[in-house]
Amino acid sequence: MQTFALCIFVYNFYFQYMSIPIQYQKSQVIQGLRYHFIKQSEIKGLMLFVNAYAIVTAILLFYKKIRPELFLLGSLLWLLLMVFFWYLLPWLFYRRTLMFKQDWEFNFNDNGGSLESENGRAEWAWSDVTRFFESPLFFHCYFAPKSFFILPKAHFSFEDQQKIRRYFKN
Repeated sequence: MQTFALCIFVYNFYFQYMSIPIQYQKSQVIQGLRYHFIKQSEIKGLMLFVNAYAIVTAILLFYKKIRPELFLLGSLLWLLLMVFFWYLLPWLFYRRTLMFKQDWEFNFNDNGGSLESENGRAEWAWSDVTRFFESPLFFHCYFAPKSFFILPKAHFSFEDQQKIRRYFKN
């Protein structure tokens, strides 16, 4: 009887339910947040506008149609936006978000996933994920345009990464 119970436990543990401990590292999280912010449509649009302005003013400056101050203004604006979106915004977001400073347990199976820590638990079905993309270090999972979490890939085996990709894409 004990052998049968042990077999059921092993089956449920390995085949029905996977559990992976998650710990976030500050430098990696900040890099992952950079990808998150740069992928936002508002930020993409703003960066596209500023880059187009810089190119147009550079061409007009070359043909001496405008004064150099307009080109310098565009260059300064571009530089400020890059510093803000690439350095300041991810750092501020990391500093204010407690999630990245806690240890989590990520559990998943064919139906959905959950994140659990000593402070709380979040559970979802795979169909609740509206958008998903990968960066070099993370899986980025979105439930709404501004509701997301990131999972570090380093904690997953190659096989588990393939499973996660398949779950998110279906």
